[in-house]
Amino acid sequence: MVQAGASDVQVRPEGPSDFAAVHALNLSAFPSPVEAELVDTLREQATPLVSLVAEVAGAIVGHILFSPVTLAGRPDLHLMGLGPTAVAATHRGRGIGSALVRAGLARCRSIGTVAVVVLGHPDYYPRFGFRPASEFGIGSDYDVPTEVFMALVLVPDALSGASGTVRYHQAFADL
Repeated sequence: MVQAGASDVQVRPEGPSDFAAVHALNLSAFPSPVEAELVDTLREQATPLVSLVAEVAGAIVGHILFSPVTLAGRPDLHLMGLGPTAVAATHRGRGIGSALVRAGLARCRSIGTVAVVVLGHPDYYPRFGFRPASEFGIGSDYDVPTEVFMALVLVPDALSGASGTVRYHQAFADL
C-alpha cells in the first residue's frame, strides 16, 4: 500500500471486490463507457496486468491500469502500456493520479517490465520521465501525433537498438 499526497489516500492493488466501483469510476470519469468496458475486458483477457486503486475512507476514488503491449520484431521485451487512468472529479488536483502512476511504475518494475508506453498528454507524463517514443525508434499502432505517444525505460538500455511499432492488446481495437 502506498500513501498518496494526502494522508487519507491509499494506493493498493485492485481486488475482485473493487471491480464494480472501478467500473462506476471509469463511467463517471470519461465521456463514454469505452474505458470502463476496456478495463473489464482487459481484466478477463490480458496477463499480466497491473491494476491499482486509490482509496479514501473505503471509497475508490482513483484507478490505473497497465496492460501488456508488444513491439514488432522484439517478442523478448516485456513492455506494458499505461491506461486508462481515472480519478473521481471530487478528488482531482490532490496528487492521486501522480501517486497511481508512480505506484504503477514501481509495480511494473517489480514484475520485470523493461519499458512502459503511454498515449497521453505531453505536458503531464514527462514529469514521470516519459519521452516521445520516437526518440527510441518506436511508434504506435494508432495514428496519433508523435508527442502524445511516449515511452519510459525502466531498465537501462532496454530499448537500445529497438525499433518498430508497439501493438496494444486486441481489446483496444475491439472497442
